[in-house]
Amino acid sequence: MIESVRSPESPALEFGIYRDGDNNLDASQAYVLKQALDTSGSDHSIAFHVENTTGLRIHGDTLTKGALHTDTFDLTGGEITNAHVGRSADMSSPDNLARFVAQTLDQAERNGAKQTWIELVDHGAGDGGGLESDSRAEVMSMPAIANAIAQGQAEHAREHPEDAGRTVDGVVANQCLMSTLGFADALSRAGVKYLAASPETMISPGTPTSVAHAIAANVDDPAKMAHAVVSTTMRYRYDGGDARFGPAAAFDVLDCSPEKIAHVDAAVKAFNDAAAADARSAPAQRAALREDVASIDGMTRDEDLASQHLPWQADRPAIAMYDTIAHDERLSNSVRAAAAAASSAVGDIVLAHRESAHFTPFNGASYRDAAGPTVHAPVTQRQIDPWAPKISETNNAFAAATDESAFTAAIA
Repeated sequence: MIESVRSPESPALEFGIYRDGDNNLDASQAYVLKQALDTSGSDHSIAFHVENTTGLRIHGDTLTKGALHTDTFDLTGGEITNAHVGRSADMSSPDNLARFVAQTLDQAERNGAKQTWIELVDHGAGDGGGLESDSRAEVMSMPAIANAIAQGQAEHAREHPEDAGRTVDGVVANQCLMSTLGFADALSRAGVKYLAASPETMISPGTPTSVAHAIAANVDDPAKMAHAVVSTTMRYRYDGGDARFGPAAAFDVLDCSPEKIAHVDAAVKAFNDAAAADARSAPAQRAALREDVASIDGMTRDEDLASQHLPWQADRPAIAMYDTIAHDERLSNSVRAAAAAASSAVGDIVLAHRESAHFTPFNGASYRDAAGPTVHAPVTQRQIDPWAPKISETNNAFAAATDESAFTAAIA
C-alpha cells in the first residue's frame, strides 16, 4: 500500500501561526493552539511554526492569567520542539511579523515543505487592518500586514539565496472581516497566492486550525483545496454550553494571482469612473446608484453590532452590489455594463465560498448575498472612514488604483 501522507521529515505544508493574545481574545483564541497540536498529531504531512504572545500560563491542570510573554515553538507529529519563552513581542509591529514570516520560510526550507501558509490570529478590521496590541495601543494597518509579509519573504531570500523562490503561498485570516478586495489586492502585490478569510465578523476561536489538513491534502489542486478549506470552516462547531456555534457566517478562499487581481482592479476602476461620471451629470443617476448600493447590507449585520454604527457597515459584498447595479434599468447602459464586468472579474477570484442563510449567533442574520469579498462603498459621509487616521479603510493601494474616492464622492 502506498503511504498516504509524507513523512515528518518532508511535510507537504509548513503552517505558521502568528497569534496575538495581547487583547481580550487571549483566552478564547488560545484554543487554536490545541487544534494545531491535535492536527499535527493526526496529520504528519503538516509542520507548524508558532509564535504566541499571551498572558496565559498553565499550572498543572489550571490555566491562569499572568504577565504577558511570547512562546515560540514548532509542532511535528504531535510533538513540541524548539520551545522558547521570552519577553512579549510587539505583535502589532510589521517588523515583528516580517521576522516571523522569514522564520517560517526558513523552517519550511529546513523541512522541505512543498507549500508555506501563515495564519494570523487576532482581531481584524477589514481594510482597516488588525493584529491589535492592547499593551501598546496599536493596530497593524492592512497595507502594513501585506508589506510585512513581503519584507519577510525578502529577508528569507537574502539569507537563503538557494531557496529564494520560496514565498508565502497562502494566508488564513483568523480575524474578522478580512475577505476584502483591498486585502486580496495587497497580498497579491506581496506575492501571496491565496487568501482564506471571512467577509463578516466571526465568533472566537474562529477559523479552525484543521484547515491546515485541508490545505496539505490538496497542495496540487487549488480548487479542491479551496472547497475543503471552506467546508472545514463552515461545518466546524464549537461548544458554547447551551448551544453549539459555527465560527463564521460566511467564508471564502480567494485567488490572489497577479493576473486575476489586475483584472479586478481594471474592472472596478472602469466601473467607479463610469458611475462617478454619470452621478455627477444627473441627480437621478446619483439617486439610483445610492439606492442600489444602500440596498446591499454591509457587514456587522448582527443587530447588537449594527446598533453601534461600526464602520464596516459600509463594506458590502462586491458581487451582490455590482449585480444589483447591472440590473437597474434606470442607469445608463455604460454603467450597467461596467458593473456587470466588475461582478464577473470579482467572481473570477472566488475559488470557493459558503454563506449562512440564517446565522443564529448573529440574531439569525442572513448572508445569502455574501458570496465573495467585500468592497468599501459608503453612502453617507459618516461611513467613509470614521476611524481614520488611526484605522483607515481608504488609505491603501486598491482604493488608489480603482479611483474608489471618485465613486465615494459621487454617492456619499
